[in-house]
Amino acid sequence: MEQLGFEVVSIEKQQDVQLILGHAGFIKTIEDLYEVMVNTVPNAKFGIAFAEASGQCLVRSEGNDKALVGQAEKNVLGIGAGHTFLILFKGAYPINVLNAIKAINEVSRIYCATSNPVQVIIANTKQGRGIAGIVDGSASKGIEGKKDRSARKKLLRDLGYKLK
Repeated sequence: MEQLGFEVVSIEKQQDVQLILGHAGFIKTIEDLYEVMVNTVPNAKFGIAFAEASGQCLVRSEGNDKALVGQAEKNVLGIGAGHTFLILFKGAYPINVLNAIKAINEVSRIYCATSNPVQVIIANTKQGRGIAGIVDGSASKGIEGKKDRSARKKLLRDLGYKLK
């Protein structure tokens, strides 16, 4: 019987950086993700990294911000799971690009889209590594009250996502 091991890898990023972590299965994924980011939110700064799962098994990368590209590369290499992609970006929210990313033919899964701290739960086998799950942010601390609800509604309007 083969051994299975688990580990946790934290995605390293600045607090103001958004991220989308997903799974896709073709070498053109990196270029398709780049095109979605540029065409959906042209002024966003971003870096994308994608881990190949066969052949050379390289981490491929693209982007328009050198620091975010380097950070995405480092994180994806640390995760080390084939066909994983990570987009790190500023100047947009995941809600602005998520549907366009999900519409890419080879994208098969989005694990998370957030600005929260993220931990990736990795399963290790003899063959390689895979993402078993993620931890997105912190544990729940209570139920929204009247003041919390008002603050949420105000924030959405301040961000321009709801009419004032």
